[in-house]
Amino acid sequence: MHEGALNRLRPVPHSRFRLFVLHHAGGSHLGYRGWVRHFPDDWEICLLDAPGRVRSAHEPPLRDAEALAERMHEVVRPELDRPFGLFGHSMGALVAYELALRLTDAGTPPRWLGASAWSPAPGPERAAPRHLVSADRLRETIARMGGTPRRALDDPDLWSYVEPLVRADLELVDTWSPTPRGRPLRVPLSVFGGAQDRGMTPERLAGWSEHVEGGFAHHTLPGDHFYFTGRTAEVVTRIAQDVEPLLD
Repeated sequence: MHEGALNRLRPVPHSRFRLFVLHHAGGSHLGYRGWVRHFPDDWEICLLDAPGRVRSAHEPPLRDAEALAERMHEVVRPELDRPFGLFGHSMGALVAYELALRLTDAGTPPRWLGASAWSPAPGPERAAPRHLVSADRLRETIARMGGTPRRALDDPDLWSYVEPLVRADLELVDTWSPTPRGRPLRVPLSVFGGAQDRGMTPERLAGWSEHVEGGFAHHTLPGDHFYFTGRTAEVVTRIAQDVEPLLD
């Protein structure tokens, strides 16, 4: 139905586990292609793309977290024939959380949820929402967070493509608020973050424990918002170590 939203770089027909990976604001599955080779051989990794990028570049980006989670639910629904989990970084973690709520409500909860560099716990108030700041301030914000090639910020042609996508994604994050759903999500959770991430501090990430039941692991690694740069293998190893006991 949504062609191009799911990218299966290494099909594993009889996989023990299927992991859906959701990207950060302004990103796409391309930033996570290098992760796939580090996962166990009997896992199938499915990299998801939100509208507005790569093969779905012709679609307008979605600016609402619940709308994007519903879209991703439609994408993954045919793929739930075996144990599966969700992992998202930053905006991807927010969407993975909302998606886990929908999957649980539908009677098909994930075995595991991995949330990287985002928490539903409230953070400090900002003077202005990030998606409304000037282009110069937006470039500074993105450069400070990392994860976007410098040439995409400095090249006028590339920036004309990146800016509206980033603004839409940041609007999705900045305008999200939790929906009262009664009891916390009953899914084993692993949280990942950088020790020097000023926006998503280890203390803020620890606030996840109030939103889930069913097991909680908190991994803090050296680095900032994109702490996994240069240590993808280590992060994937930690993911596998947390998930494998849930598959026995």
